[in-house]
Amino acid sequence: MVKNDLQKGEIKVWDLFIRFFHWTLVLSFVSAYLTSQSGMQNTHVLIGYLVGVLIAARLIWGKTGSSYARFSNFLYRPGVVFEYLDSIRKGHPVRYLGHNPAGGMMVLVLLLFLTFTTLSGLVVEAVIEFDGPLLGMFSGVSDEAAYAVRELHEWLVNGLLVLISLHILGVVLASRQHKENLVRAMITGRKLK
Repeated sequence: MVKNDLQKGEIKVWDLFIRFFHWTLVLSFVSAYLTSQSGMQNTHVLIGYLVGVLIAARLIWGKTGSSYARFSNFLYRPGVVFEYLDSIRKGHPVRYLGHNPAGGMMVLVLLLFLTFTTLSGLVVEAVIEFDGPLLGMFSGVSDEAAYAVRELHEWLVNGLLVLISLHILGVVLASRQHKENLVRAMITGRKLK
């Protein structure tokens, strides 16, 4: 009998929290982007709060979660990341069960951008909409500074669109190079050993 419903030759890599976090974050980002473009400001703000909660939970899980979810398992020194990127260019990258060095760096950069996007959104809510949990902290902000924060928020979102495109490209490339379906792995949590 195969343990934990795993097929022979498979290993559990992504736990339920990581898969829930990943796909909820994907849906939340898409929803936040679409609602910002369609004038659904209240919905956009609520989704922003959800993204903030997801990020906080991921930061905690990155310290206390399962082995492959821990930051210590997939954050590498910059030299290791560049060596890995060079091995991709040469067509012979080492396969990792968890995030490879480039994927780990992308997780870190995405989380940083999402954190700053969420924080700048909270500030915009306080200084332009005169609402939200940070309202009392930014009472003396000039109109010029308020609109600069809104521009920063928009710039961060555009940066996220570029990063997400690179992330998807990396997933496709790694799936091809290692002959495995990484999207399936993020759905089932399982990868071949």
